[in-house]
Formats: sequence, structure tokens, C-alpha cells
Amino acid sequence: MGTEVVVEGLTKSFGRHVVWNDVSLTLPAGEVSAMLGPSGTGKTVFLKSLVGLVRPDRGRVLVEGIDTASCSERQLYQVRKLFGVMFQDGALFGSLNLYDNIAFPLREHTRLTEAAVRRVVLQKMDMVGLAGEGHKFPGEISGGMRKRAGLARALVLDPQIILCDEPDSGLDPVRTAYLSQLLIDLNAEIDATILIVTHDIQIARTVPDNIGMLFRGGLVTFGPREVLLTSDNPVITQFVNGRRIGPIGMSEEKDEATLAQEQAYEAAGGKVSNGSPALVPQLVPSPGMPERQAVRRRTARVMSMLHTLPAPAQQAILSSLPEGSRS
Repeated sequence: MGTEVVVEGLTKSFGRHVVWNDVSLTLPAGEVSAMLGPSGTGKTVFLKSLVGLVRPDRGRVLVEGIDTASCSERQLYQVRKLFGVMFQDGALFGSLNLYDNIAFPLREHTRLTEAAVRRVVLQKMDMVGLAGEGHKFPGEISGGMRKRAGLARALVLDPQIILCDEPDSGLDPVRTAYLSQLLIDLNAEIDATILIVTHDIQIARTVPDNIGMLFRGGLVTFGPREVLLTSDNPVITQFVNGRRIGPIGMSEEKDEATLAQEQAYEAAGGKVSNGSPALVPQLVPSPGMPERQAVRRRTARVMSMLHTLPAPAQQAILSSLPEGSRS
């Protein structure tokens, strides 16, 4: 099973710009979580802070009892072995073919023989649907294949935590759908903790067990997927509906005058959809894949906290359960 990640009071600024302030959440072990937010809200910086690539001004990130925000370099090196990172652009070496790109972490961080390296690389390539493609170079393949190669490389050290930085960027809707299914299948197969940083609503609606949203330097919400997807928070409803009218502007947030104009427009009869799109079922593993162990654990965890959740989220959770488990 994957490892729990506990974030407490994380705060980060660059100069006078506050990226986020006092962010706290827990990524449940073995579950898939997503972090949403408009462009420029510090989603990638948040992800980098989890693995110690960016040190916060305040706060803690606890992974197996070690705080990646303040630990020694030796401890950080050990903790990073628990992580696999799928970078936004794949971060592949253009001069290496896919096989050598994927083998790179094994050759750098282990003493495996080339025969053992080959077994691992071929297994991970098969896992992401790249069997037989190892001879190709990054410049010869599609964006979707580069994403999958980046994911295979993130998997070669058998991480307990997988971080995916905007895996949908540059992909068309069909390839995004394939990648979404791949992430669910991967979770079923290896039971790792997965965090997806994205602004793609289709991924958010169909893939994660838990969803959070960053906005205006803070965490709007984080919790079971049903909480965000049934929320009437104006920031959330604007984002999930892809609307122009609402608190989010081109430069992240709007001034009070602009918001007042939009409210006057609504009062005068302008039509704006304030609700969220209909809640759709979460993806399930492909035929032949094992059941996701995270589903059973998540159901028990969410039912224990059900009474603390908003009524729409409670209703959505209960309606998604099998008939015999709604008591």
C-alpha cells in the first residue's frame, strides 16, 4: 500500500508574492487525489514542496515521520526514493531512446545488472502501453507517448507515492481519457498513493478519490471528491463550469468593481449557471485488472466522517454505494 502524506500549515512566498498560506491536508495512503486551481495558483510549486525541491517558508510535510521541509539532505535523499514524479513535459532526454530514458533512474540509483534493469524497464513499459517502443526517441513520438514514457520512468524504482504534474497538458480529450484510465489501472495494480496536479475538469470528475482546490494563496477545500463536485462555492462552480463570470479572472482574481458589475448583470436577468455539472461515476479498473484496494479503505474512511460533510456531498456518497452498504 502507498504511504500517507501529511501537510501542515504550508506557507510559501516569492518576494512579496504569497503563493499559498497555511495549507493543511492529508493525502490518504493508497488513494488517488487531485489538486485543482487556475493557472498561476502555485499547484506545481506545491507539488515540488512535497519532495523538497522547494522549501516552504513555514509548515511541515510529513512522509513516514520525516519532514521533507526541514530534514537533512541525507534524510531527504532517502524519502525521495518513495516518490515517483511524472513531470509536465515528460522531462525526457532527447538524446536517449525511450528504453534508456526509462532505465536512467535504475542505472543512477541502484546496482542492478543490465539483465535486471531490462526486466524492470520492459515490465514498466508494458504497464503503460509502450511495449516494443523502446527504440524510439522522444522527438519521434506523440505527446501522449512521451507522457506514458515519463510515467514509466517514474515507476521504475517502485515508488509508494506518485506525483503527476498536469499529465493532461498538450493532450487532446481522447488521449486525456486514455491517460485517466491508465492512472486508475495503475492504482489498482500497485496500490500507490497518487497526487494529480491539474486544471482539467474531466480528469477531476472521473479519476480521483479526493479533490482539493488552490485559489488566492489558500486551500479552498480538500476532501472526498463528492464535496468539491457538489459544492456551491462560487470559485468552485465557476471553475468546474468553465465560466467567465465569477471570482476567477485572467490574472487569477477579479477586483470588487468587476464582481459588482457581474452581480448586476445577473440581477438584470443575465443567465449564469451557478450549479456544478452532474456528478458522474468514478472510473473503475479495466477488465482483467485487480480491484482497487483503495475503494474499500476509502469507503470506510468517508463513512466515518460522513456526518461532518455538507448534505449534497452526503447524498452523493450514499447514492454511489452498493445497496447493501448504505446503512
